[in-house]
Amino acid sequence: SWEKTMDCHSPGQGLMPASFKVRTVLRDGDDTATEDILDPDFGEAAIGRVAPVDSGLWWIILLRAYGKSSGDLSVQERTDVQTGIKMILKLCLADGFDMFPTLLVTDGSCMIDRRMGIHGHPLEIQALFYSALRCAREMLTLEDGSADLVRALNNRLIALSFHIREYYWVDMKKLNEIYRYKTEEYSYDAVNKFNIYPEQVSPWLVEWMPDRGGYFIGNLQPAHMDFRFFSLGNLWSIVSNLATREQSDAVLDLVEAKWNDLVSDMPLKICYPALEGQEWQIITGSDPKNTPWSYHNGGAWPTLLWQLTVACIKMNRPELARKAVAMAEKRLSRDRWPEYYDTKRARFIGKQAHLYQTWSIAGYLVSKLLLRNPEAAKILTCEEDMELLDACYCLLEANPKKRG
Repeated sequence: SWEKTMDCHSPGQGLMPASFKVRTVLRDGDDTATEDILDPDFGEAAIGRVAPVDSGLWWIILLRAYGKSSGDLSVQERTDVQTGIKMILKLCLADGFDMFPTLLVTDGSCMIDRRMGIHGHPLEIQALFYSALRCAREMLTLEDGSADLVRALNNRLIALSFHIREYYWVDMKKLNEIYRYKTEEYSYDAVNKFNIYPEQVSPWLVEWMPDRGGYFIGNLQPAHMDFRFFSLGNLWSIVSNLATREQSDAVLDLVEAKWNDLVSDMPLKICYPALEGQEWQIITGSDPKNTPWSYHNGGAWPTLLWQLTVACIKMNRPELARKAVAMAEKRLSRDRWPEYYDTKRARFIGKQAHLYQTWSIAGYLVSKLLLRNPEAAKILTCEEDMELLDACYCLLEANPKKRG
């Protein structure tokens, strides 16, 4: 609820800062004493001045995880914390012009915080959004005035779940359907609802897609599908149960089949493949930090180990996570815990990577501890909500237009 402005404009309440600095200032009324205060950055000082959409979603997810882990629910039940949850939800659930249940965001509004062509409805934000809605519903205290919020939350969960499972999913069968799409269909029962042109199915994808396995595409908008594989969005779709059980298994099947591309010498590629050549120039604006196979553009980030581990444990496939951790252990400590790695096979420490990076160390430690105690992963996971699933099917049967 702190005041935050840029060029006389203030974003909505509920925006969570991406980072804090601690400043030492003189204490009011005493020129000889000092105190430390928090100085939050809501995007006013960020590179590109992008507001962090994911921060508030992660805050809700980890607030629930803290309660489940410690058994201490007093924090989430505090009035100020309940107010915070509601502010974030109201900001995310506010009405707008969009026809889709997915959150519409600008480029760079999540872990990929530079221009990478993810503006619109990126998968990572949708997976975190769904997870935050599920977590918030568990923590909200029922009181006067919250019934409408819970109703809106449930309705969004139903629509978002169906939208991602149905329209973001690709495997070999779905790719062949897209390849045969008719375009310019003006009707409520159009097969090609988003008017996707078959020419968007890139040659690399036809060769890359395994016969067994699939994944959620990176973004979906009218006449546009971003077929890049984004690791965090796919893994958190498994963790949050945004994906069906069959889709979750298929994502891990794909990771296993494409191990040399996605893991290679250091887990885990943030996205695949990298933007190169003219595509890199146009989409990133020739960003010197996001050159091909570096940083956000196909770089490998060791911190993603923990999300991979949670997803593997949830699907009862811990051997995949152990294999990735064993790969990371060969170099991480020796390389002084870099932030990220460069090159297609992740053989170089990133050219601008910070060393002794906290989240690289934390990602490794969390993975090791979860593999030692798999039950602990339940503080982060969600199971299938049968009431939501039934409501989704009933909604579709009652009104076929909802599928559009």
